[in-house]
Amino acid sequence: MTVTIAVAGKGGTGKTSFAALTIKYLVERGRTPVLAIDGDPSSNLNLALGLPLEATIGQIREDARDQVSAGRFQAGVSKPDYFAYKVEECLVEGNGVDLLAMGRPEGPTCYCAANNMLRTAIDRLGNGYAYVVIDNEAGMEHISRQTTRNVDHLFVVTDPTMRGVAAAQHIVDLIHELGTRIGKAYLVVNRVTGELSASFLQAAGQLGIPLAGTVPADPQVAEFDLIGRPLAELGHDSAIYRAVVEILQKTIDRPGS
Repeated sequence: MTVTIAVAGKGGTGKTSFAALTIKYLVERGRTPVLAIDGDPSSNLNLALGLPLEATIGQIREDARDQVSAGRFQAGVSKPDYFAYKVEECLVEGNGVDLLAMGRPEGPTCYCAANNMLRTAIDRLGNGYAYVVIDNEAGMEHISRQTTRNVDHLFVVTDPTMRGVAAAQHIVDLIHELGTRIGKAYLVVNRVTGELSASFLQAAGQLGIPLAGTVPADPQVAEFDLIGRPLAELGHDSAIYRAVVEILQKTIDRPGS
């Protein structure tokens, strides 16, 4: 059975780094194949994983719309089959992990039919993997609308600020709206320097989801970003990777999880 892990958080909290290191952890432990879904329109997960990116799901939707509008849609091919083929074509294959980027969000045109067919194709594809890891927008758009997958583990990533907690609260509110589609949710505090303040801990304690752990600020991450080196290449002695591993061992690896 496929295990689905999602990572959410406001921009700049390091959720993509957490998602990439989660994938690194799974691949290194042989829990493959892994499907990585980049749900952020900025599409940076490929850089963190060291994978190329040529096409996105958003481009499939736009191309299909243009073909239909111009009367050029291929005759004899059903639209569901077309979308399934195109989703496979967008897939970037790596070592133990494949990547699918959602790309830009919908424009002003109605894409209901196209989105339904894309959603079906993506979900069918995901069923062939041991793990699906979704790097989401803060609004969790690709859980609530772009995929019908139930999420087994959701990590809400925040920085150690009160504004970060406020953003996390918004995500927790969305979790309640999604209801049973979210199995277990956890809070992760990233880029921590020193001890968390009492006021922060109090506010975090009122979110209604457990604190899975903290991830320290790691200058090596900035170094990797500066030279364009994938975060997936961080060594086992990296402070941030050790912290992510500890969090995953306490959550997704816990008996009964």
